[in-house]
Formats: sequence, C-alpha cells, structure tokens
Amino acid sequence: MVRPGHPAARAQAHGPAAHRRRHHDQTDRIHLDVRFRGGQTTSLDIPIPSPSWQLRQTRPETLATLDQLLEDHTDAQAAAALNTAGHRSGEGKPFTGRIVLELRRSHHLPSHADRLRARGLLTLTETASRLGVHTSTIKAWRRAGLLTAHQANDKNTPLFDPPDPADPRLAKRQGSKLTRRVHTATTPGGAV
Repeated sequence: MVRPGHPAARAQAHGPAAHRRRHHDQTDRIHLDVRFRGGQTTSLDIPIPSPSWQLRQTRPETLATLDQLLEDHTDAQAAAALNTAGHRSGEGKPFTGRIVLELRRSHHLPSHADRLRARGLLTLTETASRLGVHTSTIKAWRRAGLLTAHQANDKNTPLFDPPDPADPRLAKRQGSKLTRRVHTATTPGGAV
C-alpha cells in the first residue's frame, strides 16, 4: 500500500505509469521497469541521450575542410565555399562569416590573416617602412600593379608580399623634399 503524498502515489494519480525504477550503471544505456495500472509490467532498455551541446557539434570532416579553406580564404569566403560544398553547421544552418569566426576561435584555428603573416607577408605600414615611403605611396604602387597584396580578412585589409628594396620600379620619383625646394617670395596683393 502506498501512503498518500508519496512519489509513487503521485505517479499513480498523474499518469499511466504507477511505478518507475531507473537503473543507471556506468554504461551507455538506461534500463526502466515500468508497472502500469492494473499490475501489468514491462521493461525498457534505451540508450542514454547525448547532451544537447554534443548534438550541435560541427562534424570533424567539416572542421578539417574549414582548416584547409582558411589557407586561401577569409572567413566569409570560407563560409561560402563550405555552403557550396553542402556542409552545414552543427545546428544544421548554412555557414556565415560569424559562424566560421566562432568555430575558428573555439577550435583554435588560425585565421587567414594569421596564416599569411606566418608566410612572411607584411602590413601596409611595415611595407612602407621597409621601402622608406609613405603608406599612400604603397597604395598607389599597389593600384599600379608594382606590389602584390592579398586580402587578409573580410574588411579588405591587404597584406603585401615582401618587396625587393633594390627593385628600380619602387624608387621615389616625386622630386625633391619640401625642405630642399627654393622658397618663392610672395607678391603684395596676391598672384601676379
């Protein structure tokens, strides 16, 4: 006889299962003995469900593909390539640049920019310093095709192949410095 207020009495009052026993050993299965109203019993042996975080994990093959894509692609470009190849995130969603960023950070994958820097590519400022010119000159030389740059991230930040300082095409040709120019006297009343 079950006392009123006992958990078994509440189970009997609220559902078809009058009594449940759960045996949980150090295995990957759950064994349930269920007794229904009227005395009929049955046993169930079910697998332990995976934790929800584990169900949302991105597949290892997708992570390996992402790692390869980051050699030559930014986050958004890698996301587009993964989507084109039919890959989906752990939640079954199409990849975005933000999802790729979060995957890179959580799995400690170097970014495309980090990989380019590891290959020896230089920033705009480093390239200008190496050649002894202003950064605007580097931008002009890049537009003219004298320097090779690679898109390092989704913000279009360029990283440059190390230039050869001895390359004659990269010589400053704008005339003398302002300090060496001859000063011209101004005329009273403005231009002549």
